[in-house]
Amino acid sequence: MTIFRNVKRLPTAEELIRKIPLSQEGYARIQRDREEVQDILAGRDPRMLVVVGPCSAWPDTAFLEYARRMRAFQDEVSNALKIVVRTYIQKPRTSRGWTGPVNQPDPFSPPNIEEGMLYSRRMMVAAVELGLAIADEALFTHNAKGFLELLSWVAIGARSSEDQEHRIWASAIGAPVGMKNPTSGCVPIGVNSVLAAQSAHTAVFDGYQVETGGNPYAHLVLRGGAKGPNHHLSQLYLARERMRELGIENPALLVDASHDNSRMNGTKTPEVQTDVIREVFGNLSGHPELQPLVRGFLLESFLQGGCQSLSRVTAETVDREGLSITDPCLGWERTIVLLRGMAQRVEELVPGLRRRKIS
Repeated sequence: MTIFRNVKRLPTAEELIRKIPLSQEGYARIQRDREEVQDILAGRDPRMLVVVGPCSAWPDTAFLEYARRMRAFQDEVSNALKIVVRTYIQKPRTSRGWTGPVNQPDPFSPPNIEEGMLYSRRMMVAAVELGLAIADEALFTHNAKGFLELLSWVAIGARSSEDQEHRIWASAIGAPVGMKNPTSGCVPIGVNSVLAAQSAHTAVFDGYQVETGGNPYAHLVLRGGAKGPNHHLSQLYLARERMRELGIENPALLVDASHDNSRMNGTKTPEVQTDVIREVFGNLSGHPELQPLVRGFLLESFLQGGCQSLSRVTAETVDREGLSITDPCLGWERTIVLLRGMAQRVEELVPGLRRRKIS
């Protein structure tokens, strides 16, 4: 006996792409952005990667205002930082809750996946056409086409990185993919996920037996865990040693300054992201052998600082001006101060970088 019912037919990915096309210039830009991210992860580009933006891309009006501001700002730090904007349309839940605009574009109305697909692709295409590189977390891999080709960086989240289907999917895509450590915070398991994503697999896709090629730009993301943060010096060395033991190609990691790395007294506190980044840069300055390993950061940031709970607002009272409805974020002004400081620290770590021209 089935425990689901068909609601309605959804548009195919091809129909979605035809309805909301991306320009050829946009596709060319995505290819360049992916190559730049790959070069950073492989150490061919001395800059750092920064994946920054709201916890969830809602509402689209506020997200696109954030995108316009970031487009105007990013050239200021482009000598030292490669900015990729979080355009997260899928939200994993520990138990239950809103799963993002691709499923429910209006959090106060019933889920409507067709409208969510249109909402999400329209928003993502607009961000790329502005001249931004964008990122998303791969939660629903079966619904990736129509969105994946727009991304310059992809995350496999802490709840998914031990899942074999997500690992195999990561091994088959053309975008650089960050494998987060599991919610336990275990660094060796996180590195195991990287090895799985870098490896070739045989699997079933769309009714075919396929062989994946492995993703050489799969890398580790340290996001903390149930026992606390894991961005400290000892964990950086642990990650490096585990990567060496497993023969990881292009060994690299990003530090997620948010999530369980940003908890203060058990509560996620967005301002702690600044402390995390300060500590990591201090350790890189004192331990230059780690500089080739740590290739960037993840930050949660929106127009306003903090967040609002969906359980405490209504469609009439919710703040739609860039205040997160999921995890708390840094506000815009503090984000810009932080990014400028990060660019300065990268320039201090890499002599001559300040004078380098980025096309």
